[in-house]
Amino acid sequence: MINVEGIAGEKLLSLIQRIENLEEDRTNIGEDIREVYREAKGTGFDTKIIRQLIKLRKMEADDRQELEALLESYKTAIGMP
Repeated sequence: MINVEGIAGEKLLSLIQRIENLEEDRTNIGEDIREVYREAKGTGFDTKIIRQLIKLRKMEADDRQELEALLESYKTAIGMP
């Protein structure tokens, strides 16, 4: 490949191909994740709850505790048991 106006063609093509491969991998992973959710739903699990649990597990313990305490405070403030 040639350098055009200071752009290394081979390097540029390599980067583009890597991005394309990663985007394809991301698509495949997304399909795999959806399949696991379908399996969970077919087993009788609530996928909304599973998504919430995954979100909570990603959080640091301190952040999760702060969120839960704030949620409880708000629920109490509006009279929710």
